[in-house]
Amino acid sequence: MTDNKLTVAEGAEYVVFFEGGPSDGRTDKRVSTTGTYDDEITDFVLIDGTETGIVYTATSAKMVGEQLQVHYALDAKDSDPVEDPEDRRESTN
Repeated sequence: MTDNKLTVAEGAEYVVFFEGGPSDGRTDKRVSTTGTYDDEITDFVLIDGTETGIVYTATSAKMVGEQLQVHYALDAKDSDPVEDPEDRRESTN
């Protein structure tokens, strides 16, 4: 991201697009508390019944009409560890 972040009015909503991880393809709305968007979001999801913090980092932002839209990519190294689905299977032997 660049230092020239897009701005919105404090209290305005912006749309978040998640890319990668368990929230891939999901959208959300957030409220700007600083007049711009968050550089990083921690999305809490349930994985096998356990709340897990998945970190997403802003990769791009654009204005569509009067709406700010921000894309966030998975930051696996800063996220809580998640066991690979292949490793979760119990042996049937």
